[in-house]
Amino acid sequence: MKPKVVISKCIEFEHSRWDGRIVSSDFVKKLKAYVEFVPVCPEVEIGLGVLRDPIRIISTDGNPRLIQLNTDLDVTDKMLSFTRSFLDSLPAVDGFILKSRSPTCAIKDAKVYSNKYQDVLPISKGPGFFGHAVLERFPLLAIEDEERLRNPQVAEDFMTKIFPPAHSRKNKASDSSD
Repeated sequence: MKPKVVISKCIEFEHSRWDGRIVSSDFVKKLKAYVEFVPVCPEVEIGLGVLRDPIRIISTDGNPRLIQLNTDLDVTDKMLSFTRSFLDSLPAVDGFILKSRSPTCAIKDAKVYSNKYQDVLPISKGPGFFGHAVLERFPLLAIEDEERLRNPQVAEDFMTKIFPPAHSRKNKASDSSD
């Protein structure tokens, strides 16, 4: 039984970034033969499409909102609803590889702004909306971004976390069929 890993779709799977690009990852390329990936792009899933205006986390009075800059569209509620629904529907998974610096998928380095104006500097960094929910719901799983996985030690730690649970599920499935 292969480990199941949820991955940001833009990492080696589809041209789903806001600018239509795909993100290259040698680690993910090598892992494809050994892992069952569950690709997802929360932004596309809520209807933003590809070649879209970028979105940004805007925090006013400590209340983060997800705003599309050029349209003023607030997609916070849609994103929270999609995230909850997606995570509720997941089968047993063994880890996550999420897009760094993404306002939705980042696990630690999404920029947070005080307003939507493009010339403003970020006031902080933190997880994106989807990444935050993943960290809260699955604190014991292997959760990394594609950039950290370039580090051989981080990649090795990730691998040692995703394979044992999959092996355990395989053993349980074999035991229950006997």
